[in-house]
Amino acid sequence: MSQLRLILAQINTLVGDIPGNTAKVLEAARMAIAQGDVDAVIFPELTLTGYPPEDLLLRPSLELRIERALRELQEASLPLALVVGYPRFKNGQLYNMAGVIENGKLIAEYAKQCLPNYQVFDEKRYFSAGDQPCVFNLKGIPTALSVCEDIWFAGPMAQAASAGAKLMLNLNASPYHQGKQHEREAVVAARAREGKMPVVYTNLVGGQDELVFDGGSIAIDASGQTCFRAPGFVEGQFAVQLEWDQQSVHVPAQSLEPIAENIAAVYQALVLGMRDYVNKNRFKGVVLGLSGGIDSALTLAMAVDALGADRVEAVMMPFRYTSDLSKNDAADEAARLGVRYSSISIEPMYEAFMAALSDEFAGTKRDTTEENLQARCRGVLLMAISNKKGYLVLTTGNKSEMAVGYSTLYGDMAGGFDALKDVPKTLVFALSRYRNSISPVIPETVITRPPSAELAPDQKDEDSLPPYDILDRILELYVEQDYSAEAIISQGFAREQVERVVRLVDINEYKRRQAPVGIRISQRGFGRDRRYPITSGWKLGE
Repeated sequence: MSQLRLILAQINTLVGDIPGNTAKVLEAARMAIAQGDVDAVIFPELTLTGYPPEDLLLRPSLELRIERALRELQEASLPLALVVGYPRFKNGQLYNMAGVIENGKLIAEYAKQCLPNYQVFDEKRYFSAGDQPCVFNLKGIPTALSVCEDIWFAGPMAQAASAGAKLMLNLNASPYHQGKQHEREAVVAARAREGKMPVVYTNLVGGQDELVFDGGSIAIDASGQTCFRAPGFVEGQFAVQLEWDQQSVHVPAQSLEPIAENIAAVYQALVLGMRDYVNKNRFKGVVLGLSGGIDSALTLAMAVDALGADRVEAVMMPFRYTSDLSKNDAADEAARLGVRYSSISIEPMYEAFMAALSDEFAGTKRDTTEENLQARCRGVLLMAISNKKGYLVLTTGNKSEMAVGYSTLYGDMAGGFDALKDVPKTLVFALSRYRNSISPVIPETVITRPPSAELAPDQKDEDSLPPYDILDRILELYVEQDYSAEAIISQGFAREQVERVVRLVDINEYKRRQAPVGIRISQRGFGRDRRYPITSGWKLGE
């Protein structure tokens, strides 16, 4: 048998930085050469632009920039094959390409055939679909190319097999959601069995706005067995050994990184997404309001894990309703994590606002207006610190709150990034316990006491909402699975609760449109996934 040694370059690209991404390709290739005895380096989908490039693909200079990058890769004349993804114009049409550069020449190109146009994907907006297989000679092995979504359908694999391929290389920019690695491996295994050939699957890693790409590159043999798995959420180069007997390609059992348990994987995704958003946008650090509640406590722990304590600042902003327990818990966590911590009372500015508004509010009763004013005082303070220090403001609202509108525009929603935007409250609790299993940084009383915004005396979240275990299940059915109100009620939930929750979701779309970007961990996050009109005559709950 002859041997084929591949390097799966699970790299973290920066969208739009074509020169920087090209340099990453060359760096990875030279590192592979230094290891010795490497035949090819396989990179992710749209390596040169990063993924998703969105409307950068419409820029007039795109073609020039990509051609320059491809020339640079060819002129390097490296002694191995580079399998790279990029957008490229052919006959006036733009294609999502995978190309093979070997001995200074572009020897093969494949145009992606299956263009996803659902959930977070908009590829039909930009690309034309290819319709032909591409089989090239890789050290004597007839090898096919495919790109990401192509592996989720039978057609491209059947074409490759008919064209004589014995090995499939699949380039991916596959974003994370809960359970995604298991889904991927099941799909890739099915294709490998159908084509009677191994599939080597390289995936992007890193955060891009609300998306997180989790790596987890794999090699699956012709029987559908996963024989190699790279770590999740880690950038790196991972070697895969294949064997070729002139009839078929075999994948010996190799390193098999375990798939992280769900809670651990979610935590890693959130930390990676936050780190890359802050660093790729060149913020010096982050600042957040630390209330003594569980959402801000978890956000602070993730921020320190993502950036280090020296780049994180926490601010307690107490008011007359802030309990001593909240103040003590906030100070305790800040000390445990070693972050810069300060306490700034909002009482004086709140009173100044109320005095200025006294004529406008004359003859009215106290309501949520005064509660929102407290939140807006806090938002002003955090944004001022952000402006002065070049820090990004982290907001701390969770998916349950964002769904039903339990958040204040220009108050606790004021900021640039919300790591918990797609994390339901019940999952916030689970993640907090998971983080404490690593090291106990969140005070236990933060996790065990009833959640409260502390905007009014003795206020608790469940005074006006169903218990979170019930609320989150209703929201999952309505937001993520598109159940109607009646269908949710038929699952055993109280009509009054369901109709109230559904109404709150529907009338608060305008708030969510103005919310900071946040990390997607589900298949239906608030953002690119879910696009409902603000102004609508649709009957609520249908």
